[in-house]
Amino acid sequence: MTNATAGTPAPAPAGRRERKKAATRRALADAALRLFVERGYEQVGIREIADAADVSTTTLFKHFPVKEALVFDEDADQEARLLAAVHERPQGRSIPAALCEHALRHRAAAVDDDAGFTAFIELVDNTPALRDYAQRMWLRHETALARAIAEESGLPADDPACAALAHFALEAPRIARGSQDPRQAVTRAFDLLEKGWGTAVSRG
Repeated sequence: MTNATAGTPAPAPAGRRERKKAATRRALADAALRLFVERGYEQVGIREIADAADVSTTTLFKHFPVKEALVFDEDADQEARLLAAVHERPQGRSIPAALCEHALRHRAAAVDDDAGFTAFIELVDNTPALRDYAQRMWLRHETALARAIAEESGLPADDPACAALAHFALEAPRIARGSQDPRQAVTRAFDLLEKGWGTAVSRG
């Protein structure tokens, strides 16, 4: 970093603007989810959310181009973590094992520990616009994950085994949601995927 000259204010520390943007985004998402859960998605307007977060509607739309995105504010981060689980796994760890660890750390943990998770799921399940948005988001994650699996495995991008592993790896935590022990259910599901993946790769 270049030193400031005498009489000139020092430049803002790197990352301050990003932290401020992240805090604003978090405040908007928190306000939106709280209002949606309290009153219902359709009954809450964009201006109310902006007011609750003490920002303008213009600022809100800079962070969230559509209303539905307010509920899925960590979408991009979730996909990045998902792909990193595949690309950055330790040497010798299989892709299903890496995805199992990711699911237990970031998704099954939410079921176990977050008291607001049930309210979030009910909100999405009971709101057609959010269900549709979630499905589109899910399909995008699935496509990106299948591509990452293919790259790491040296298989064609359209290999059906990669698509199948991506699909079921994303579905496993959702299937386990109603289980008495979601973590155990996730682990058992990935044990099955591990065996199937090993067979598919050996045949490929």
